[in-house]
Amino acid sequence: MPGLSADSFVLSDLSTAEVEASERVHGALADDLRRLVDVAIRTNAGEDDVARVRELVQQATAVLEQDASPDPAGLKFNHEGRSWNWGNTVVGVRNAMAPPVVLQWGDDGAVRSQVTLGAAYEGPPGCVHGGVSALILDHLMGETASAGHTRLTVTGTLTLRYLTPLPLGDVHVEARIAKEEGRKVTVVGRIGPGGPGSEPAIEAEGLFIIPRWASDESLPSDVGSLD
Repeated sequence: MPGLSADSFVLSDLSTAEVEASERVHGALADDLRRLVDVAIRTNAGEDDVARVRELVQQATAVLEQDASPDPAGLKFNHEGRSWNWGNTVVGVRNAMAPPVVLQWGDDGAVRSQVTLGAAYEGPPGCVHGGVSALILDHLMGETASAGHTRLTVTGTLTLRYLTPLPLGDVHVEARIAKEEGRKVTVVGRIGPGGPGSEPAIEAEGLFIIPRWASDESLPSDVGSLD
């Protein structure tokens, strides 16, 4: 597999208006699939009903396969400076595996998100899988390191301290920059149950690197983290 470089970004002819229109259509489909996954885990439907649902799902898959790229979605950008990463497993608009996480940039320099993690993200009974928490923290902390999408960063190291199990349901995530030194950015983050001000279930510290090739002027200005 080729390494990550400036060539990993694909310039698209789509206008920002076309991108946003596509996100509305395919984002709604991802929402439907997300609900399907959740209820498929929790359902007690019998054999006949499951067989009928499988037939419907297979029919839907056949329709979508008629015009599907053989490649991953990747990260694309246009001449208007808009970038999109529809397949991203944390924030991807088209990815039904993504919670999805919606980032909120605070005036205090922190990045926050409020997200609901249901049955699809379970690890220990009734609790969020530790790897899912790490995944979300990694992405949000990487976005924080990007300083409001003014630079591109990649994860160098990520250290987590699991304090207590994180219950399924509404969780709050936040991160902020702790230190900057050359191309190295240190970020601290936390995730916990409920809303802002809740006690953290997991604390994290990460080192994020600005790649040397990220100074390429042909890259979009709003890419941020590649995690």
